[in-house]
Amino acid sequence: MGLQIEVISDVVCPWCYIGKRRLAAALELYRERNPQASAPLVRWQPFQLNPELPADGVERAGYLRRKFGARAADIYGRITAVGASVGIAFAFDKLARQPNTLAAHSLIELAAGAGRQDEVVEALFRAYFIDAKDLTLNETLAAIAIGAGLAPEDVAACLASEAARERVRALELSARNLGVQGVPFFVLNRRYAVSGAQEPEVLLAAMLEAECEAPRSSPAPA
Repeated sequence: MGLQIEVISDVVCPWCYIGKRRLAAALELYRERNPQASAPLVRWQPFQLNPELPADGVERAGYLRRKFGARAADIYGRITAVGASVGIAFAFDKLARQPNTLAAHSLIELAAGAGRQDEVVEALFRAYFIDAKDLTLNETLAAIAIGAGLAPEDVAACLASEAARERVRALELSARNLGVQGVPFFVLNRRYAVSGAQEPEVLLAAMLEAECEAPRSSPAPA
């Protein structure tokens, strides 16, 4: 079995978007180093930065004041600069709402069965951070997921399903029980962990170390 990488993230975490870009660069470095090896299997797992938010989210300016106070401008200025270095044009000034991401994560989980997780994750990141879409609206989420290749009838059923949301809650609880407190968080072959949006070379080193040993038989998370 080839290398397995689980990425625990949230679609409203800008460092997770940066981490996705750096992971892509690390995977390219891995391919160059191991041209005959199978491509690593990447699986996206849910984490909610703000699970307590109501389903329709909250006004973002107030959310930032409460969370960061006067530091918000400096924090997001730095993130904007780092984002630009990996080709992400963050549009933080356009964001009006801070959403609850449970429904978005249910679509990412749906995408796993369709082999479209990377596309759906990328589409959600882009919709929120670049196009400033309101991810609290089911019609917006549906358009994003369908545009990323999911079947309209499957998307509609997922967004209407409480069972799909419970599945996300269970997966997130699994991650928290393992001690995950911040994202992005990378688990390689269910054995090695890398926390944060590390540089591609750091991720590559972890990948090369992880592939030297067989994956654990129990999930890390599942």
